[in-house]
Amino acid sequence: MARKESKKEKKAQRKEKRRGKKDVIFSEGKKEKSESGAVNFSPAVPGKIEELVGRTGARGEVTQVRCKILDGRDQGKVIRRNVKGPVRIDDILMLRETEIEARKLTQVKRGS
Repeated sequence: MARKESKKEKKAQRKEKRRGKKDVIFSEGKKEKSESGAVNFSPAVPGKIEELVGRTGARGEVTQVRCKILDGRDQGKVIRRNVKGPVRIDDILMLRETEIEARKLTQVKRGS
């Protein structure tokens, strides 16, 4: 019985140690490793999808959308972004940067 309890205790200690390493700290600037093992992320800016422009990508796996920046330095600006995954109008995207805009979709016919 003592052996099983010691295994459980060791497992609990390892779990607690992992939990301590996964602290996430939000700060200004780029992603950096700190001495405690925590990871710093740059803050994200919310953007609301106003229009679905079309599908893009080699297999149509990416949707191009126009979204309005809700907060931050570029508040009120409407930009074009490429989004992977299911999205619909009025969804909120968390954008890591708001300066770079996606290229406009061009209508290209197949075989040309």
